[in-house]
Amino acid sequence: MLATPGARAFTAGNLLARLPMGMFSVSAVIMIAGAHGSYALAGAVTATGLAATAVVAPWTARLVDRYGQARIAVPATAVAALGSLALVLCVYYDAPVWTLFASYAATATTPNTGGMSRARWAHLHQGDPATLHTANSFEQAVDELCFMLGPVLAASLCGALFPEAGTLTGAFLLMTGVLVFAAQRATEPPVAPRDTRAGSPLRARGMPALLTVFLATGAVFGAMEVVSIAHAGGAILALQAGGSCVAGLLYGSLRPAASVERRLVLCLVGMTALMSLPLVATSTTGSLPVLAGCLLLAGAATAPTMVTGMTLVQRLTPQAQLNEGMTLAVTALLGGIAAGSATGGWLVEHAGTVTGYAAPLCAAALALVIAAVPFAARRRPAPGEKDGV
Repeated sequence: MLATPGARAFTAGNLLARLPMGMFSVSAVIMIAGAHGSYALAGAVTATGLAATAVVAPWTARLVDRYGQARIAVPATAVAALGSLALVLCVYYDAPVWTLFASYAATATTPNTGGMSRARWAHLHQGDPATLHTANSFEQAVDELCFMLGPVLAASLCGALFPEAGTLTGAFLLMTGVLVFAAQRATEPPVAPRDTRAGSPLRARGMPALLTVFLATGAVFGAMEVVSIAHAGGAILALQAGGSCVAGLLYGSLRPAASVERRLVLCLVGMTALMSLPLVATSTTGSLPVLAGCLLLAGAATAPTMVTGMTLVQRLTPQAQLNEGMTLAVTALLGGIAAGSATGGWLVEHAGTVTGYAAPLCAAALALVIAAVPFAARRRPAPGEKDGV
């Protein structure tokens, strides 16, 4: 797949740009909690930034679809990098608390680099579902690799150097990666003719329910992240991402089943079951090695779930709105992460770690119910019919 002309170059740039995605929230939590002594405040600030991204990102993606990746991604990234720098200055100079929220919200213009990369694969492998499945799995593995390395790098920089080092490094990598990615014009999808009568991808049949699944799944990730950082530090999150990265690569090597909806339900069943493991570990043994192993296993359902969900998004979204459709999915995911971060931060501070780990389990179960109900309704025979008729 990487032998496709130009693929290695845009993948390298995109990897640099995506690595900070696993760094920013961890760096912000460590930096803010260290300066103000409150994980609840740190979780609220990161939740605000993610909520702002949920509002701004679809508009950024719509501009990308309309004017092209390079023309929009570079200035949007520059604004986001300035927001990160503003956050560092506000923390360092002990500015009023409201400035932390405003600065982190300014990072909402960060373009969906993963979505732009997936759009390039969709352009390069049009009409080849098997190869596109492999490409989507590869992209999800890259996401997990970034979330595996990002927290470790962020925690190491903040601990070994100074609390603001993680955010500063993330801003530099983001800007550099987007510049390298945008420079690869040969693989950039051409701007597709836009039907002025076409509405938002939100109106596509099945999209609202699917985005709600992404919202609940995001809550799983947000709650797990904050609770794990508060209990054991940011580096332990790398284990969950590592399990997901391996699962994504294995999933991409398999021949996908015909029914994407059925695959999504099965993936969510696995996620719900595996998300119970950290709760069991903390409520029974309290051992960090046991918790680490449970987080590794819990991550195994993440990549297959996300790959399958993104495949559904690509099928439901018109080609001229592909970036917007995938960004809506990421936006729903970030909205869920925001809610999960705020909830997890509050629970771990006021009710303890065990109760905190109940939040991602409940969110996974909610995602399963949301996905399973319409799937079961479509499979249910109409009155007077028999199954299979």
